[in-house]
Amino acid sequence: MTMRAIKIIVEKYNDGYVAYPLGIKGVVVGEGDSYEEALADVKSAIHCHIDIFGQEVLKEESPVLKAFVAEAEVPI
Repeated sequence: MTMRAIKIIVEKYNDGYVAYPLGIKGVVVGEGDSYEEALADVKSAIHCHIDIFGQEVLKEESPVLKAFVAEAEVPI
């Protein structure tokens, strides 16, 4: 089995965590009560997504080098 590094965003909410990958065609989401659970869930979801739709869902090279989270004040 070949391994591939995929960047994953993990967000924390009051009621748990949500995780989703970058650079994959389609919608893939994982969730859990902890960071680790959400990460494990999304890794499993990515594996299933690739099994169902094939490696075509993976972009040859993800254009995302790094992902950052920024907070900015904007007028509303």
